[in-house]
Amino acid sequence: MYLSRRSTILGLSALPLSACMGGGAPMSAPSSRPAPMRPEPNPAFDAWKAQFRDRALAAGISANVLDPALRGAGFLPDVIARDRRQAEFTRTFEDYIQSIAVSDARISAGRAAFSRHNSTLRAIEQRYGVEAEVITAVWGLESRYGTERGDIPVISATATLAFDARRGAFFESQLLAALRILQRGDTTLANLRGSWAGAMGHTQFIPTTYQDYAVDFTGNGRRDIWSDDPSDGLASAANYLSRMGWRRGALWGVEVRLPDGFNTGLAGRGSTRSVSDWAGLGLRDMDGRNPPDHGAASLILPDGARGPAFLVFQNFRSILRYNNSEFYAIGIGHLSDRLAGRGPIRGDFQPDRNGLRLNDRKEIQRLLTRAGFDTQGADGVIGPNSESAIRAYQQARGLPVTGQPSRALLERLQRGA
Repeated sequence: MYLSRRSTILGLSALPLSACMGGGAPMSAPSSRPAPMRPEPNPAFDAWKAQFRDRALAAGISANVLDPALRGAGFLPDVIARDRRQAEFTRTFEDYIQSIAVSDARISAGRAAFSRHNSTLRAIEQRYGVEAEVITAVWGLESRYGTERGDIPVISATATLAFDARRGAFFESQLLAALRILQRGDTTLANLRGSWAGAMGHTQFIPTTYQDYAVDFTGNGRRDIWSDDPSDGLASAANYLSRMGWRRGALWGVEVRLPDGFNTGLAGRGSTRSVSDWAGLGLRDMDGRNPPDHGAASLILPDGARGPAFLVFQNFRSILRYNNSEFYAIGIGHLSDRLAGRGPIRGDFQPDRNGLRLNDRKEIQRLLTRAGFDTQGADGVIGPNSESAIRAYQQARGLPVTGQPSRALLERLQRGA
């Protein structure tokens, strides 16, 4: 979870914690888990902690909570490195939907998780009015159904980023909110762990969001989103979406077809019309019928004018409050649809800037590996491992060394050259 491309309750990017690393295995694979972050001595950080202590005391944090937390807070240079490189990878809409958000593996794991926790999910749906499939989809994208909640000390991570000063005020607010979690007794210092940016638990709340929206669904007196029991975490996500205007029984969106010659300048979240108005402009669902009416709708084209198109409603806007990325919001909506038994996206995904589709890039990775240039997996996302393998192949074959995929490279590999 990263801090680019969105203003969000998590402060993170469109990619979930369990997203692919790029050009290799998914993060859920043991071989690709990053090594534990280790603190390094930093006198300037120690001086900053001493100054922060005065501000925290003035903000109402008890010395009994504050002092042990600060003693244990170490400077984590890897956190700063992650923050700096968060926008390193770009992915097409097809990559994001097919390889990450709504992959076959995530659908299968989601159905299993839904079955295991059905009674809890239905009880949460009843209380907060957010469909169980939607709650499960958020859980799936944020922590791969609780299997990847993050293991970095939140106090150290947020203190490091507050000290770094690039977004010091934001992260100092997160650090103070994390200390208030400890002061309230919702969890222990040892258990207060999450992502490198301080996102925590099954649904990856940052501390300030936890402070405002986390709930004690189990009734044990603690809002425990870190527990192996996901109940509080899932209910907290439902509470958040409910507070952001979720409408039970309404769709998040519907895939539509555009008529020939349609003015795509009408697309965008800033242009909202009634469904009857959109139908009057020629929009139809994928079976040729008038789109269903779930209130004021916007047309979005996440893959350009030739790619899949969606009319989106209030529930889509509610998801955007969780994560202000259209890719993410479609990912949540579409994953929830698949968990509810609906079908895949039917529009044509568009090729990337190199004219390649997801399966083309996967084939490049498979063929490179077969030729002895290991890409460390075939996920279709061209990251450092794949770029290194391409460079090695190009160098070995006397080709210009670019490290970039292309259709010419694919055709050459297919010939066995």
